[in-house]
Order: sequence, then structure tokens, then C-alpha cells
Amino acid sequence: MKLSRLALAVALLSPGYSFAETPSHDEALKLPDSLITANRAVQKRNESSSASTVFTRADIERLQPRSVADLLRRVPGMQIGQSGGRGSLTGIYLRGTKSAQTLMLIDGQRFNSADSGTAALETLSVEQIERIEVLRGSRSAMYGADAIGGVIQVFTRRASGEGLKPRLHLGYGSRNSWERSAGLSGGDDNTRFNLSVASEDTDGIDRTNSDNGPDQDNDAYRNNSVSFNLGHSFNERLELGINVLDLRGESEYDQGWLGDKPYDEFKISNVSTFVDGKVNDIWQSRLEVGHSENRRFNRADDSDSSSAFSTYRNSAASINTLHLSDSQSLILGADWYEDQLNNDNNFAESTRWNQAALAQHRFQGEHFSTELGMRHDKNEQYGSQNTWNGALSLPVNAANELILSYSEGFRAPTFADLYFPGYDNPNLKPEHSKSYELQWRSQLAEDTRLEASVYRTDIRDAIVSDSSFTQQNIATARIHGFEAELQQAVLGWQTVLGVSVIDPRDRDTGKTLARRAKRTLNLDVDRQFNRLTIGATWQALSRAYSDAANTQEVAGYGLLNLRSSWQANPEIKLGLTVDNALNKTYSSALYSVFDFSTFQSSYFPYQEEGRSARLSVTWTPDL
Repeated sequence: MKLSRLALAVALLSPGYSFAETPSHDEALKLPDSLITANRAVQKRNESSSASTVFTRADIERLQPRSVADLLRRVPGMQIGQSGGRGSLTGIYLRGTKSAQTLMLIDGQRFNSADSGTAALETLSVEQIERIEVLRGSRSAMYGADAIGGVIQVFTRRASGEGLKPRLHLGYGSRNSWERSAGLSGGDDNTRFNLSVASEDTDGIDRTNSDNGPDQDNDAYRNNSVSFNLGHSFNERLELGINVLDLRGESEYDQGWLGDKPYDEFKISNVSTFVDGKVNDIWQSRLEVGHSENRRFNRADDSDSSSAFSTYRNSAASINTLHLSDSQSLILGADWYEDQLNNDNNFAESTRWNQAALAQHRFQGEHFSTELGMRHDKNEQYGSQNTWNGALSLPVNAANELILSYSEGFRAPTFADLYFPGYDNPNLKPEHSKSYELQWRSQLAEDTRLEASVYRTDIRDAIVSDSSFTQQNIATARIHGFEAELQQAVLGWQTVLGVSVIDPRDRDTGKTLARRAKRTLNLDVDRQFNRLTIGATWQALSRAYSDAANTQEVAGYGLLNLRSSWQANPEIKLGLTVDNALNKTYSSALYSVFDFSTFQSSYFPYQEEGRSARLSVTWTPDL
């Protein structure tokens, strides 16, 4: 049953209770119970209507993930598909949607490429990350295009306190894998800064396990990164800052068309500045301006040939939060960004702009709370779009709350969808979605927390290739889902159990959507013994299909990862991880090889890493 927009609008007129004191953005990044991404302003996580997952820097150091993908696999409803080992192309499947239907942000700036619509998740280093927030469910009424499945926002490293705080990290592991990073942060009551450099490389694995001679070698990966953050408060009302992230590296792969030893070279940069001001006692305003570049080059060691795909984006946003009373707030915002594409192909168009206005009202009362928002986007190429979201929160008692919500979303056609020579379709329309969700949040006991959701998402005008490989708006999809996360303390052990069950269907054929497993499970178990901590993770996925016809099956699998750390003294911490401890052979995706003699394709699994160990040391001297 559709959630009535009129009923929500009427509910906004009721009284409620006062707002709590709001921390600054930088302060909120350290707090596990805060949330920034949902409303593009700081709020308490339990006051947001969005189903969310937050990883702080403390969580990252405890879990010791090797990559951002390893961390995100813990999110209920999240699946990660890789094309073989570290540094390979990585797909995000959130709540049954595809990679281009989930929006990724870096410090508030869009990270999805304008040519493919996907985000280069594999290029991010965990050493450069302060915090990750994941919103599960459409947020297009706040962010516009591409936020059908949800929003992932990565915040780069921030200062860890007053005074100078240096840090050094060194790790070595299986397959000649190295991790090196160094950082310096500091500040006082008015000024804070952080500078981090990181480098990681590995000899890798043979991603395809192919019998073809050139493809029998291991596929290496290298990544060098720099991040910088500076913020200055002129007084209690005005703050300015800048965030910079630069990523550069290479990723080797098999089955290349340029030569026998192909690799991708990437150069990605993201710069954003902000002005955060308290205009008066009820009006908080934040202005952000950003520039990002995503440059990719396909090369081969044994060939002089190459191809290039580069996208550039300039953006600006203004978000204004008005605290109308103790129970009501209003967010008013404006967005603008311009994309530019440079490549070796002759695309008919290579630039486009998008401008938008948004408004969202929030009411918090003793007996219920409401949220109602809308956004209008106007795009140079695909016209105007309106999106809505609404939520009704009902506290059952002091320990339980129900949230009923409705949201609309859309995905804009990319440059490749519209203008790739030979397969172009400039008449494509955006994809559209409608989602309905019921959440239950419960503090079952002092050490027991449960958050569960049931939802349905309908997608129409989905963009897929027809028989001639031309993009068309010909598909519709329906996704039913259930997800839950249980946090429980058992005999001194801290456990987090996440489960997800989805049924993602093509409504025209009845087939399961490609690369989506119907069942996922993640269990984290950790305990601290004085200066020693030990932990384990069990991850399991059911089978999936690699193709739309459901003829090529990707087997399900379960993985056991182990970790431990020891605080040798206040300045030195040692870490040890063993990933895939049971040495499971598994794959999350298939690749195809076309036989020109039979005009048929054969499918083979990408290989993933077997058992991998890593030893690390982190030094944080006290100056």
C-alpha cells in the first residue's frame, strides 16, 4: 500500500520535543551514534529515518580489513562482486540493485564515474579513511540521481586530537603484499589538520586461472595515495576547511585486447572546500565547492597501444538547516554539478550540467515523528525529475520503535549509455524506482540491540542492452527484501550478526537479477583481554547467477577470517590477520571467452585469494 504524502504533510503540524545540541561535522565523525549523510547535516543516528551502518576509525582498526570492500561486506543487504583479487574491478550490489544504482561520495563529493556510472571502490585505501556511512534504501530526494539502492559516503582521515600526533604503519603479508603509511595530524581549539600518505602493493594471484600462456602469470596491484584535511574556526559561528584525496596506481589483469600483459592505470583526485556558518540562532548554513577527476588508461607492457577514459566534475552545494522550533526543522538546499568526458572514442556529447533544489521537513514528537522531503532536478540531457520521500516513526515504548517509509529514486543515463559509438541511444530516459519499507528498532536489553527491515523496491525503465547491444529502457524489476542486524554481548564477547534475504526479479522474465545472492550472513565476534584483542568473522553467501538468463551459476561460499592485535605499549600496536583461514576456493563473478569457430561463449570463474596472512605494526609516538 502506498504511503500517503497528504497524511504525512498533515502530521507535520503536530507538536513535539526540543532538539539536542548538535556537534560540528568534525566532532560527529568521531561519534558512532551520529549520522551526517542521511540529511546532509549532523543528527543523531537513532533520529534518522534511514536504515544505516556506520564504521568509525576505531571500528576499522579493530576489524583490520585489507580493503574497503572487505569492510562493506559487513553491511546487511550489501554484496560485493570482484573480478579476481585485490585491485580488480569491484561491483556494489546494495539491496539487490546494481553498482550504478548506488551513489558513492567522498567528503560530500560524487565519486561515481560519469562514463560508466560506477564507483572505483577498489582504488580506495583503508589507511586514508576516518569513517564510512552507508544508507540502505533510496535517498534521491536528498541526493538526486543514482541513489536508488542507497548512499555510501567515505570521509578521509581527520585530526585525532590537540597537539602533533604522528603515526606510522607497516604491514607485510602473503603474496609479497606490503602496506606502508605515515601521517601527521594536530591542531588546537581553532585549527585542525591531517596529512596522510599511503602505499600498498601485492604480487597478486592469477585472476582467471587460464590455460592461455600470457594469462598464467599473477596479476599485481599497486596503489599510492595522499590525503590532506585542514579546518579553521574563526569563531563559534564560522568555520572554513578543505579536503584533498589523490589516488594513483596500476592493476594488472588477464584477457586483454591491447596485448598479452595488460593493466589499468588510474589517477583519481578529489578536492572539496566548505564554509560552515551559524547565521543566527536557528539557521545553520553550509556551502561546499568541489572538483574531481577520474582518469583511466588501458595499457599493456608488450604494446605501444593504449586507450583513455577520463571524466571531470565541478560541483557546488548549499545546505541550510533551520531549527523552526524545539520539535521542527527544515532543510533547504541547492545542488549544481557539471560533468565532462575525455576519451579516445568520438562521443556525440561530452559535457552536461545538472542543477537541483531540495527541501525536507522533520518533526519530532513524543508520540510520533515525521519526515517529508522532495527534490527537483533539471539536467541538460535528460530533462527534469521530481523525487519524494516520506517517513512516519512510531515509538511503541521506550525500547521499541517502528518506522514506515516511502521513497522514490532515479538513475541518470551515463555518457556510455547515451553516446557510445555504434551502441548509442541519445533518447534514453532515466531509470525510476519506488520503495516501501518497514523498520523495527529495538533495545531488547542493555547489551542487546536489534535493527530489522522489510522492504520492496520497484524499478521501471531499467537500462539494459538489447540483442544488438544497444542500450534501451526495456526492463522492469521487483525486489523484495528482509535484513537484520543484532548486536549482543555474550560472556565478554562482543558479537554483531547481520543477515539479509532478498528476492530480486526481472518482472518480464521472472528470472533472478544477475550477480545477486538471495541470502547473505556476516558474524563478527571480538573480545579484549587487557592489551590483547582477538576476533573472527564468518561470511556466507548463497549461490547467484552471472547472467540474466540464469544459465551460468556462481556457487555460494563461506569464509572464515581471523584477527588479533596486541598493544605492546602506549605507542606500539601489533596486528595479525588470517583471511580465508580455511583456504576456501571461491568466486564472486564469472568471465566469458568467445569462441569464433563455434560462435559461442564459455564461462569461467574469476579466482579469489586463498589463505592470506598479514602482520602489521603501528607506531603512534607521543610528542
